[in-house]
Amino acid sequence: MDMAKGLLRGLAGAAVVSATLLALAGCQDDDGKTGANGAKDGRNPVIAPGKPGERARTLSPEQAARERPDDTPNAADQTYVRGMIEHHRQALTMSALAPDRASAEAVKGLAERIAAAQRPEIGAMEKWLARYPAPSGAAGTGGTGATGGTGGTGGHDHAAMPGMATEQQLKELADARGADFDRLFLKLMTAHHEGALKMAGQALAGGNNVAVEEMATEVVATQTAEIHRMRALG
Repeated sequence: MDMAKGLLRGLAGAAVVSATLLALAGCQDDDGKTGANGAKDGRNPVIAPGKPGERARTLSPEQAARERPDDTPNAADQTYVRGMIEHHRQALTMSALAPDRASAEAVKGLAERIAAAQRPEIGAMEKWLARYPAPSGAAGTGGTGATGGTGGTGGHDHAAMPGMATEQQLKELADARGADFDRLFLKLMTAHHEGALKMAGQALAGGNNVAVEEMATEVVATQTAEIHRMRALG
């Protein structure tokens, strides 16, 4: 499962997690054993699985509803998704230079894979933003569009995000050719991926939304592997 698919699945994750208790419903008799006639009031009790080593609990539907996990996105989730969209867009800009400038086929192939993975991921993250718009007036929440532009930075300094190449570095990459391009591309993209890992770690530590957690986890897995590959190529 690539990250885009994982995020799309994660958009439904909140509903899945929230419904876990209700999905494990069963009927019990007066002795507390599962029975075929249901609860006395005609409603099925809800069986909530316990933690490892703990027994399951029997809850009323009202209790189960109160205990549903709340994965409402918080500021860390919003910051991560909006920042990662910009982070991915720069990776696409850098990767688009490779076909005409790189000399090593391995570098061209790597750039192609990065673009093929991160372009749909941007679309998936934009869908997340459409589903979970930031509170009105929140800082750093300038809107984004599918074409790659931003509707305003809201004071958020994208250049300050971990791993982002500077304008000068991007110019140097665009001006490079052959083996020089290969070396600079691998250097900048490795730093770019390392920055993404830091951002993902922050989201995993401070976020609350299931979809964002899945996305950040996938970033850690895929971009760690690509960092190893780029270091081997370098």
